[in-house]
Amino acid sequence: MALSSVGPAANYPPGIVGVHALPADHHEGPWESILTPPGLKERLLGTSLLILRHGRALGQLNGAPHGLVLLSGPPGTGKTTLCQGLAQKVALALAPRGATTFVEIDPHAFPSDMLGEGPRAVLRLFSDTLPELAARRPHTIVLVDEIEALAVRRSTASFETNPVDVHRATDALLSGLDLLRRTCPQVLVLGTTNFAAAVDEAFLDRADLVLRLGLPDRDTIAEILRQTLAESAAVFPGLAGLADDGDLVADLAERLDGLDGRRVRKLVLSAMGSRPELALDPGRVGADDLRAAADAERASA
Repeated sequence: MALSSVGPAANYPPGIVGVHALPADHHEGPWESILTPPGLKERLLGTSLLILRHGRALGQLNGAPHGLVLLSGPPGTGKTTLCQGLAQKVALALAPRGATTFVEIDPHAFPSDMLGEGPRAVLRLFSDTLPELAARRPHTIVLVDEIEALAVRRSTASFETNPVDVHRATDALLSGLDLLRRTCPQVLVLGTTNFAAAVDEAFLDRADLVLRLGLPDRDTIAEILRQTLAESAAVFPGLAGLADDGDLVADLAERLDGLDGRRVRKLVLSAMGSRPELALDPGRVGADDLRAAADAERASA
């Protein structure tokens, strides 16, 4: 999903891949599209609003928050999409107090660790760049995908890597987070990881909230299928009725049990592309085509 940028990402230091002003109409949708266990979204939204709305006051308390939330879980469970949707929901809730800056960071865009340049770039990001961006608006949300690339678990770092580089990179991130929290209490940092066991213990200890997104159960898979089929029918009316076929949806959910939400959502697209005649006229996709596509997805998992 394309987002309006405050300025070209190329104008910012390495690591930043997007800077956006929220709320924005075209950023609606991601929050609702991800299905989660009951209460998870409420807790995530509540914690985020608490930190951003009352961060300065909370900083005066013992056990003050670090302004850090971590989402973990297997690939395809919607962690990044949920964070993008969260940014929009938070921005809408806080809009009466001003707009929100949403910053996206890619850890793999930092320079090589050679000669310590990578750790220095990380520290500059948190000590200089992010505070500068945070000064523009009352609230700032920073998303760091695949946080384990920066917060490497030092206690189990492989001897195949340079342990000094590992320590420097992780130390730079932790120091940067601590500095950012002291100077900018109106900033919330969101991290995602596919491998929670690879994240450094000190980083986990700083997190105010750690949530795990697991693979969808059959009921959730069925709901994802109903949504996807209904959306597809709005574009290709010939598919109307498939989403309301409870037996079909239940059968497909059973066949897809154990797959992540991303692959479940691609089922209809997979069926449409399974034969040239369906690709030319996707409205002709039927129940048997969906079952065959589900079996193919299952076999390739």
